Amino acid sequence: MAVGATLVIAALTAGFNLVLRSSLENDAERVVRSRASSALETVAVGPAGMPRLIEAPAAQDAGVGIWVFGPDGRTLERPQAPPEVQSLAGSLAGDDDAFSESTAFDTELYALAVRDADGTQVGTVVASLSVEPYERTAKKALIASVGFALLVLLGIVLVSRLLVARALRPVARMTREATDWSEHDLDHRFAAGEPYDEVTLLAAAFDSMLDRLASTLRREQRMSAEISHELRTPLAAIVAEAELALGGPIGEQRGALERIRERSAQLASILETLLLAARAEIDPSRSGCDAVAVVGFAVKDFGRPQLSRGKNVIVGSAPDAAGVGVEADLLARMLAPLLENGCRYGRSRVVVAVDARSQQVDITVADDGPGMTEDERERVFDAGVRGSAASSSEWTDGAGLGLALVRRLAQASGGEVRAVSAAHPGGGGRFVLSLPAIGHL
Repeated sequence: MAVGATLVIAALTAGFNLVLRSSLENDAERVVRSRASSALETVAVGPAGMPRLIEAPAAQDAGVGIWVFGPDGRTLERPQAPPEVQSLAGSLAGDDDAFSESTAFDTELYALAVRDADGTQVGTVVASLSVEPYERTAKKALIASVGFALLVLLGIVLVSRLLVARALRPVARMTREATDWSEHDLDHRFAAGEPYDEVTLLAAAFDSMLDRLASTLRREQRMSAEISHELRTPLAAIVAEAELALGGPIGEQRGALERIRERSAQLASILETLLLAARAEIDPSRSGCDAVAVVGFAVKDFGRPQLSRGKNVIVGSAPDAAGVGVEADLLARMLAPLLENGCRYGRSRVVVAVDARSQQVDITVADDGPGMTEDERERVFDAGVRGSAASSSEWTDGAGLGLALVRRLAQASGGEVRAVSAAHPGGGGRFVLSLPAIGHL
C-alpha cells in the first residue's frame, strides 16, 4: 500500500510541476511577444527607409530591453545588457516572429520585423524579458510540492499504520485466546457464525484448528483408556497364573507358563489391534477378510471354559463366505467385546449369525440374558457407561469401555454397531455389527 501511494504521489507531483513549468513558459513568451508588439508601435520609418523610435516604450522603464536594427543589421537603438544578450539580440536582426533565449542570464528575446508602407522589411525590433521570476516561481513550486508530497506520504503511512494496527487488534486478541484455549480449554470456541470477512474467516479457521486439536486429544485419551481396559484382564490373568505357579507343584508350573504365554500373546494381539484402529482412523484405505471364517475362529476361542463362563457359544445362520473390507485381526477385536458381553450377561447361550447383503455384511451377536432397556441401547456405547444389568453382583467386572471400542473400530472401518430390540421382552441382548462388503468400500 505504501509503495503504491508513493508512486501515485510522485506521479502527481511530477505532473503538477511539468504543467506549471509549461504554463510559466507560455506566459513568458506571451509577455515578451506583447512587449515587442508594443515597441513596434513606437517605431516609424523615415523618408530614407530607416526605422527610428518616435518615443521610448513604457516597458523600457520596467527593465525591458528594446533593440531597433536597420535594414543592414546596424544597431539603431539598444538598451544596457550583458554582451551575450547583446550578441543574441544582434543575431535576430533581419528575423521576424523569432525567439531566442540566454540560459546563462535567464533572458527571453523575441524579434518582429519593421515594415514600410509597401510591406517591405526595413528593420527589426527585438524585445527581451528576464525569465528569472518565472524560474524562481517554478523552483519554489517544485520545493513546495515535493515537501507537500512528503507530508502527504507521511500522513498516509501513519494513517495506514493506525488502520492496520486497529484492524489487526482483533486478530492479535484471537491469536492469544486461541493459544490459551489450546493449552487450557479445548472446548472453547469463537463461534463467530458464517464467515463474512477476514476476521470471521480467521475465527472459523481457529475453531476448525481447535476442533482438530480437541479431536486428537480425545482420541489419545480414548485410546489410553481403551488400552488400559483391554490390557487389564490379560495382565491380571498373567499375574494370577504367575503367583499360582510360584506356589504350586513343579508339575503344574508348565501349564501355568503355557497359560501365561497365551495371555502374553493376547496382550500383543490387543496392542496390535489398537494400533490398527489408530491407523484406520488416519488412513481410510483397508484390506479385507472373510467374516464367516473370523466369526468361526472367535466363537471357537470364546467357547473355551475360561472365556465362555459356562455359556454355550455357537454360530447360527451364516453363508459359506462373506467378504468384508476389514482386516481379520481388526474384525476379531470388534467381535471380542460383543462375545465377552454376551458371555457375561447371557444365561445359557450366545448365538452369532452372519447375514451377507449386496453392500454390507451384518454380524449379529445375541444372548439370552436380561437385555437392555430402551434408553440404554445407545448409551451403552459411551465410554464408562454400563447397562442396568451390570448392577447385579453377578456381573460387577468390566469398565464399560469394550462397546465404546467396538463402535470406534467399526466407524473407523466404514461400518457401524448398534443395539437392537429383542423379539420379545426379556429376550436378551442383541448387537448388530454392520461392515461394508468387499467391493463396496
